[in-house]
Amino acid sequence: ARQLRGLEGWIATNDDLGVGGASPDYVGNTAPTDGTQRTFTEALLKSVLQSIWTQGGAPDTIMLGGSQKQAFSGFTGGATRFDKSEDKSVTAAVDVYISDFGTLKVVPNRFQRARTVFILEMDKWKLAMLRPFHTNELAKTGDSEKRQILAEYTLEALQEKASGAVRDVS
Repeated sequence: ARQLRGLEGWIATNDDLGVGGASPDYVGNTAPTDGTQRTFTEALLKSVLQSIWTQGGAPDTIMLGGSQKQAFSGFTGGATRFDKSEDKSVTAAVDVYISDFGTLKVVPNRFQRARTVFILEMDKWKLAMLRPFHTNELAKTGDSEKRQILAEYTLEALQEKASGAVRDVS
């Protein structure tokens, strides 16, 4: 039988887990185990960024859920924010993070688990097609025509060590 794996199941080398959490084992096909949740901090992010860099990665994207994006926008780093009073607007979001190890785009993702923040080198991931999309006609019922779309695909990690994750954040 074929086995498919999502992003949660790939990242094992550069991940920071809560107490009791366990990294996935993509060789033995073991899923990650959730640990105790903790607050998402800039220190956790920096730790994983350094780990990725040490392993030879050059991440370019931080992908996170909505509540983690709001927490991220509160990180101060070494920056001072300036607002123009004449345009009567305040910017309360951070969409680019400049770290000691490169510039990363910050992308909110409503389809991922909120308890994990991914730090990714996007060109080290691809969609692998096992069976490309095709359509089959099914039995007709009255005037309706039924069709079935079939495909088999998965996420392929070209270099797992080039990315990382901060897991078990609340």
